[in-house]
Amino acid sequence: QVQVVESGGGLVQPGGSLRLSCAASGSSFRIGTMGWYRQAPGKQRDLVAVITREGSTNYADSVKGRFTISRDNAKKTVALQMSSLKPDDTAVYYCSVEVVGRIYWGQGTQVTASS
Repeated sequence: QVQVVESGGGLVQPGGSLRLSCAASGSSFRIGTMGWYRQAPGKQRDLVAVITREGSTNYADSVKGRFTISRDNAKKTVALQMSSLKPDDTAVYYCSVEVVGRIYWGQGTQVTASS
C-alpha cells in the first residue's frame, strides 16, 4: 500500500509565498507521474501542476509563472513552490502519485491566501 503525505500549507497574505512538500512511501515500484491538485469549497478538484519521472512538467494556466513543481526520484518526493499567491489560490491542495497505473492521493493540506 502506498502512503502519500503532504505538508507545508498555511495562511499567507496575498503576494506571499508558500512551499508544499509531499512524500510517497510503501511501494517498491517505480513512482511515475507526481502532481498537485486543488479543490476550493463548492468546486471540483482541478489540476495545478504535474511532473513526470523524466522531469517534464505541465501547469494550469492560472498558475504559470507563479508556481514551480519539482521532484526527487531517489527520495520519492515532490514539491510545489508557490509565489505571488492570490486569494483565488485558496483551496485544499492534494498530492497525487502514480504507481503502476494507479493514482494515490494524500489527505490534503489547506492553503489560504488572505489579508
